Amino acid sequence: MSEKFQNKYRIPSARATWHDYDGGMYFITICTANQESYFGNIHDEKMFFSDIGLYTEEQIKKVHSHYPYAEIPLWVVMPNHIHLIVVIDGGNDARIRRDGARSVSTVDVSINCKDGARPVSTIDNKMQQISLRKKSLAVVIGGIKSAITRYANANEITFAWQTRFHDRIIRNQDECNRIADYIETNIINWKADKFYRQ
Repeated sequence: MSEKFQNKYRIPSARATWHDYDGGMYFITICTANQESYFGNIHDEKMFFSDIGLYTEEQIKKVHSHYPYAEIPLWVVMPNHIHLIVVIDGGNDARIRRDGARSVSTVDVSINCKDGARPVSTIDNKMQQISLRKKSLAVVIGGIKSAITRYANANEITFAWQTRFHDRIIRNQDECNRIADYIETNIINWKADKFYRQ
C-alpha cells in the first residue's frame, strides 16, 4: 500500500532513487493528455506540424539558451508525444558519444550514478529536492512543458500534457545508438508505435 502524505495516498516516484539527475544522458518521452494529437499529423511518413507543434520544435531547439547546462542533440515531435535525448552537464568526466558512423552529431555526456537504494520513505523528499535544484533534468523538462502550455493558453489553443514524463538513464554507447535509431525512425514507423492514433 502506498504511504500517505498529509493524509492522502501518494503515487510513488518513477525516478531512480540511486541517481540524482543533475548529470548524465537521458531518453525522455513526454505525452499529451489522453494522447491527443495536438502537435500535428503524420501522412506519407512525414510529420505535418500544427501551430503548437511548430512552437514545440522551436522550444526544443532553444533549450541550451535557456538552460546552458542542458543540450538536446536528438529529438522527434510526434502527433501526441515527444522523444528527446537530453544531456545534463553535471561536471563529471565520463563520456558517451553517438556512434561516428551514424548521421547524428556527438555530444559529451556526464553520468553520475550511485550504487544502492534509498528507503522508500525518503524517495519523495529526494525527488522534491532534485526538482528544485538548478541543474536538474526535472527543471529542464518542466520548463519545456510550461513554455508550451503558456503558448497554448496565450493563443487560445486547446492543449494539455499528461502528468509527469518517462525517463531512461542512458548508460552506455550501445544503448545510446539503439535509442537514437528509434528516434530517427519514429515517424516512418508511426503506425507500429504504441502511441499511434488515427
